[in-house]
Amino acid sequence: MAEATVGPLAAEEWSGGVSPYAVGHKKLGMWLFILSDSMTFAALLIGYSYVRVANTKWPTPFHIWPSIVLATVMTVVLLSSSLTMVMGVAAAKRGDRKGVVRYILLTMLGGLAFIVLHLNEWMDLIHEGVRLWSNPWGIPLFGATFFTLTGLHMTHVATGVIYLGVIAGGVARGKFSDEDVEVSGLYWHFVDLVWMFIFPLVYLLSVTGR
Repeated sequence: MAEATVGPLAAEEWSGGVSPYAVGHKKLGMWLFILSDSMTFAALLIGYSYVRVANTKWPTPFHIWPSIVLATVMTVVLLSSSLTMVMGVAAAKRGDRKGVVRYILLTMLGGLAFIVLHLNEWMDLIHEGVRLWSNPWGIPLFGATFFTLTGLHMTHVATGVIYLGVIAGGVARGKFSDEDVEVSGLYWHFVDLVWMFIFPLVYLLSVTGR
């Protein structure tokens, strides 16, 4: 019986250990972060869903106007910022540094607009008496789950704005490569994707009937 032989690894398949998985270490690190962070958000979303289903008197405080309309605007703003981020990555691939900076600044503007609208929503609920452990409907876990879930997401958006600002400044000085821009884009798309789960689960399923 002939013995199986394994030939040497071709140089074009792997040239020395820098990228054995055909992906840069920065991008690989970001994917690992996204994977771990996805588990955190998944746990929070599952926890929110559980306490909501378990409580037959779960409050529905969001009116079509202004809450749902503003939350929809927030969603459109985030989706638009994902589009500008894609355009920024494309500009980086072309070597257009000015284009990269311009599109990243537009993405940051979208993130800031989202934060302002979201804080306005928080202020409205706080004005109605919603706190972490108390609210007018007598369901303590509503405030705890709502503020924790949306607050963590808003923190990610704020962190992303700062991160993109650093990338934009570095690109303007010729410090960062197109890979750095692409990696920052991965983070931003992840933040936008998380919101696409929060928006229907937290807002659309809690529209008041009155």
